[in-house]
Amino acid sequence: MGRLWGLSLTLGAALTLLVIPACSRSGVRVLETEKAPVHLRVLTQGLEKPWGMDMLPDGHIIVTEKPGRLRIVDQEGNLSEPLVGVPKVTDIGQGGLLDVTLDPDFQNNRLLWLAYSEPSPDGTNTTAVARAQLSPDGTTLEDATVIFRQLPRYRGQFHFGARIVFAGDGTMFITLGERFQDPWRQQAQDLRSHLGKVVRLHSDGTPPADNPWIGDDGALPELWSYGHRNVQGAAIHPETGKLWITEHGPQGGDELNIPKPGGNYGWPLVSHGVEYSGLPVGSGSQSEPGLEDPITTWTPAIAPGGIAFYTGDAFPNWQGNLLISGLKAQALLRLELDGESVTHQERLLEEEGSRIRDVAVDSDGVVYVLTDEQEGKILRLAPE
Repeated sequence: MGRLWGLSLTLGAALTLLVIPACSRSGVRVLETEKAPVHLRVLTQGLEKPWGMDMLPDGHIIVTEKPGRLRIVDQEGNLSEPLVGVPKVTDIGQGGLLDVTLDPDFQNNRLLWLAYSEPSPDGTNTTAVARAQLSPDGTTLEDATVIFRQLPRYRGQFHFGARIVFAGDGTMFITLGERFQDPWRQQAQDLRSHLGKVVRLHSDGTPPADNPWIGDDGALPELWSYGHRNVQGAAIHPETGKLWITEHGPQGGDELNIPKPGGNYGWPLVSHGVEYSGLPVGSGSQSEPGLEDPITTWTPAIAPGGIAFYTGDAFPNWQGNLLISGLKAQALLRLELDGESVTHQERLLEEEGSRIRDVAVDSDGVVYVLTDEQEGKILRLAPE
């Protein structure tokens, strides 16, 4: 999230012909934080249950609305009409049109990647990932092609995942939920199932030759790690190139992890939280031999959404921090790191009283925050 690939004046010029005014905008407010004052303003509002966003080369923001719409927002807060050509989604429970990510070579190929819950004629649904080309005028998705579907399909409305993030070598990580209910969630431990996994693919949908289970007849070759519950945050560390993820625990026990190839992250065998009934999860242990421990956990739950590493210049004292959107926390968390350890946390935007779904950072270091509401907003955090 929050990646930029140069300027694209063509797209910006086209959008001036199709934008519609945002519903309203508030003035700038100054928030005092531990490291620096932050100037906060509402960039736009009136988005219906927005879920994911990424930065376009000209500074505009492309954002998903869970019912199945994709829009572009300019720096004046104007919303485009919904883009044409978005794949059909099932807007049910936690499902819908979820993440959107620019291809690393977007400047040349104009490819977008979408993660969404895909319906099936038999009433089941699944998490799918499709690529499509954004038309030169920025109004249409062309040649949408599905390159991945989570299997098995399931008739449910919870725990779809799903984030898409590209590593430095061009491979793609996709995060997947375990679909919440027994006995399906037990498949988070089954290497023949996509449920509760992180998968790693080439952009054509094929598994890289160095994936951990290549050549193992008892495992799917696209799997990277397993034992996950519902991963809704993913980002590549700007220095190490490693994947970092956040995932929802049950009642408490939300986790920050750095998935190792072949690593088992324990769900539903162990957890730092408890079942919603109050009963223990699995063995009742927080850790067991052979299972990977999280970097940090949150109890009470923060319900983490999208994440982004801060590498901009607007807030120099945030350099290298990890920003985490919190739904239940109704806050943006700023984590200070020492290598792979969390040394300090600060909660921002709690006074807004909004569920925070996603966060992105532009090339100047300005931070954009997406609120998860029926009338969702994009908030802009800048030094002035």
